[in-house]
Amino acid sequence: MKLALFATAALSAAFAAMPAQAAQPVTGRWATVDGKAIVQIAPCGRHLCGKIEKIVKPTPGRPQTDIKNPDAALRSKPLVGLALLTGFEDAGDQWKGTIYDPESGKSYTSKLTRNGDGTLKVQGCIASFLCKTQTWTPVR
Repeated sequence: MKLALFATAALSAAFAAMPAQAAQPVTGRWATVDGKAIVQIAPCGRHLCGKIEKIVKPTPGRPQTDIKNPDAALRSKPLVGLALLTGFEDAGDQWKGTIYDPESGKSYTSKLTRNGDGTLKVQGCIASFLCKTQTWTPVR
């Protein structure tokens, strides 16, 4: 009986000491859906962030500023350099943080996951079950 308890305790301690599965790296340069922009994902402090590096396909007639921002003082801020992804942390098999949509001026909870083909699955969610998904491609 004592041997069984010792074995159970030893196995429990071994599993507790094992590191959790880390999410696959997502840093680098990514082309957004339809190749509209290039986003650079990189460390910023303890987290990962993603900023617009370049507008590839500008929307005709739309200024290249954050015109939909809910804060009127930020509406003249250029889209290039704008933080789309903020506060991303490794959450096991994915990265979790916040995504900002400059088309609507709204922020959503977000998840990033590497696909087997090397693309990036980007989800913005209103609730954990109501998500919009995009696939971003790596830029070399």
